[in-house]
Amino acid sequence: MSDKKKTVVLGASPNPDRYSYLAVNRLTAHGHPVVAIGKRAAQIGSIPITTDHGTQEDVDTVTLYMNPGNQKEYYDYIMNLHPKRIIFNPGTENDELAKMAEDKGIDTMEACTLVLLSTGQY
Repeated sequence: MSDKKKTVVLGASPNPDRYSYLAVNRLTAHGHPVVAIGKRAAQIGSIPITTDHGTQEDVDTVTLYMNPGNQKEYYDYIMNLHPKRIIFNPGTENDELAKMAEDKGIDTMEACTLVLLSTGQY
């Protein structure tokens, strides 16, 4: 199994002060392929932020950087990605989405992507 995990970052921001910006950079630095989805088109380094909810293949992880109210419109999209896991970063915890994921056999975890990467647990 490859240790490179294709990751969809939902709530990506081009603002360097945002955790989603740091996550895209750190994931890329660790060699993980990243799909960054945000409210408006932009760039984080060489990674484009897209507003398009296009189909993705072989998604390992969806990591969330949007509050639960903003997640609702992405429920179907996330489920259709069939990720192996969803990471709820601090402030994104969502029991409704977690239950939907667990019902489909998707692992969920309330954790910080940045901490997981820095401790080698990603």
